[in-house]
Amino acid sequence: MKENLYKILPDFLQSAMVSLYNIRAYKIRYGGEYKAFRKKFLSNRNLSRQELLSLQKARYHEFVLHSISHSSFYKELYHGISEPEELVNIHLLPILSKEDLRKNIDKVSIQTAEKLEKSKTGGTTGKSLEVKFRPVNTQERFAMLDDFRSRFGYELGKKTAWFSGKSLLTPKDLKKNRFWKTDFIYKVRYYSTFHIKKEYLAYYIEDLIRFSPEYMVGFPSSILEIAKFGLAHGYEFPANTIKAVFPTAETITAEMRHNIEGFFKTKMYDQYASSEGAPFIFECKNGNLHLELQSGVFEVLDTEDRPSKSGRLVVTSFTTEGTPLIRYDIGDSIILEDEDRTCTCGNNNPLVKEILGRIDDYVYSPETGKINLGNVSNTLKDTHGIIRFQAIQDELNKIKLRVIRDKSEYTQKVEEKFIQNWRDRIGDKMELDIEYVDEIAVEASGKFRIVKNNIKHLIK
Repeated sequence: MKENLYKILPDFLQSAMVSLYNIRAYKIRYGGEYKAFRKKFLSNRNLSRQELLSLQKARYHEFVLHSISHSSFYKELYHGISEPEELVNIHLLPILSKEDLRKNIDKVSIQTAEKLEKSKTGGTTGKSLEVKFRPVNTQERFAMLDDFRSRFGYELGKKTAWFSGKSLLTPKDLKKNRFWKTDFIYKVRYYSTFHIKKEYLAYYIEDLIRFSPEYMVGFPSSILEIAKFGLAHGYEFPANTIKAVFPTAETITAEMRHNIEGFFKTKMYDQYASSEGAPFIFECKNGNLHLELQSGVFEVLDTEDRPSKSGRLVVTSFTTEGTPLIRYDIGDSIILEDEDRTCTCGNNNPLVKEILGRIDDYVYSPETGKINLGNVSNTLKDTHGIIRFQAIQDELNKIKLRVIRDKSEYTQKVEEKFIQNWRDRIGDKMELDIEYVDEIAVEASGKFRIVKNNIKHLIK
């Protein structure tokens, strides 16, 4: 009913609804313990490596004991393991796969009288999950994220251009070449990432120049297309306007950094997390990536599950007390720097050489343009029973979806919602072919690809 009402309202009232939604959401994110967490993270910025490791060890002990006490899954899983709450014994604990989490999600989530928040994840490996967070964990996560962004001057209320997977536009907006909605209270303009198309990009650039944001946040692949268009067509973005770009959800490539920083005349500062609540990796002012030990435990493992400098990332996240993630195989991989290498920025957390996960890929619609990996993965939101899917594009006007479903949960209504999510992104003209299968093969590297685009050579 809210969606139908939104669609018929005039633009200024739609923006008012966006503001009202944010007011409600921000009461949780920035209430409670948020200010106390901000104060703590500010005072902890220059802790020594040993002090950070001591904090991590104590928090791990507390987190695992809480999980065993409140989650029937972990209570059963760790039965018979001696002192699972001691960090030195972490290698004794079973690794939790995405499929393990999906199948046992109700048992993994804690039993409590406290009201928990629900978070629906898209998942760039094609698996949908609904995890739960305690409000205090949400406040801690936002405090940690805002502490990172505040190092570059950002605070809530600064004028921000946001590029995320929210479907906010109506046919009336498209007729008027208006590809954004604005929260005037918090000074955030949300730009559609579903309409990143050559014919529309000039409108994005011209409005960004008019809006003159101090910060940009969101999918870097969408921001990249705007930057490339601006550079190719002689647009001059005003210098000293944007203080920083904070990308989300996708791996940053050298091309992205070069073009985005070049066109917008600013610096990009990367961060890694996940919708499930993975611990954070932050980029500092020197351009180095740091593991944030206060947010969790990072294990880099080889194919034999042995510690390695380069391999798949297995995480334990302290801010996931609602749906605890302990030794969770998140599906990404990283390369660590040498242990003795330090950074002069003052942050003594360990350094990461490269984040290899979150494959930068897309499908293409002649009607709406490029649909990035973040938006593809979000087609799973508000669906149930889709175990895994893969989008394959061999033709400009057709996308094939290979879907593994759980027949006990997957219904006609779910299929309709899944299709509608895709139509929101690709438009109504493309052919969309769904094939239900029992298995989807992984790549030779062992990595599952949610998108296989075989027509990139046809797209200019």
